[in-house]
Amino acid sequence: MSISLHFNTENIDWQKIAEIFEKAPLGTREPEKLARAAKNSALVCFAKDGDKFVGFARAISDLEYQAAIYDLCILPDYQSKGVGKMIMNALKEKLGPLSIILYAVPGKEGFYKKLGFVPMLTAMGIFQDEAGMIERGYLEG
Repeated sequence: MSISLHFNTENIDWQKIAEIFEKAPLGTREPEKLARAAKNSALVCFAKDGDKFVGFARAISDLEYQAAIYDLCILPDYQSKGVGKMIMNALKEKLGPLSIILYAVPGKEGFYKKLGFVPMLTAMGIFQDEAGMIERGYLEG
């Protein structure tokens, strides 16, 4: 396994990236929407093993004060092998000294704690699919 990281959206097979979400499993993403979301993000990171896409994450940011990391997803065969940590550390380094927030998949909070993230006490939001977010364990019911 020789993982390389890439930080631009040129020559990306968005169907392959959408498949990572499904296999991770983190739900489904429409490739066209995923491409637009990535291109509108301040930073993207693709992990590849040779020519094979194995991981992805992106960050939105004002690049001065705040950033939010979204969509960290890794193919199951590459999970627990340092790929997620590699992506997260690269994003944190490239974002620099900003306040960074993220959603942690319920049960995966320990991974992010090891990277220096701490639980927030006052985060709130408005969600398109609030019932789904409650069902998946992201929100209190």
